[in-house]
Amino acid sequence: MELILWRHCEADAQTPDSARQLTKKGRKQASRMADWLNPRLPQGARVLVSPTARTVETAQALGRDFERSPDLAPGASAEAVLRAVGWPEAEGCVLVVGHQPTLGQVAIRVLTGQAGDAAMRKGAVWWFEGRERGSDTDVLLKAVVSPDWL
Repeated sequence: MELILWRHCEADAQTPDSARQLTKKGRKQASRMADWLNPRLPQGARVLVSPTARTVETAQALGRDFERSPDLAPGASAEAVLRAVGWPEAEGCVLVVGHQPTLGQVAIRVLTGQAGDAAMRKGAVWWFEGRERGSDTDVLLKAVVSPDWL
């Protein structure tokens, strides 16, 4: 299974939190990252998105179908996200568009099997591949990309 974590791009500070939209810079970040992701994503990749406006706007830059999932809303646990994507047993590729600190916690859980935190830049992507080896899962961190690098 491949798991891609994409933190939403820069958003304004309006309230309520769920209605925050991408800034001009955030729309540029989303476009740059979508341009990098699209040629690399498998055709049948599943895209799961938090139901907030800023994550939906980030995902829309891909120009692909996606599913909104309340399991990815702000404050979600790493465990809830991993259950929603089926890590590590699911087949194929899942792209998650979500929030900090949850995505950083998911990244540490995937890499180490332990609870912890990692900082993810706005608009950044962390791409993992899980390979079943008997009763274990080997995890490969394939890429960490920030829209500022593109």
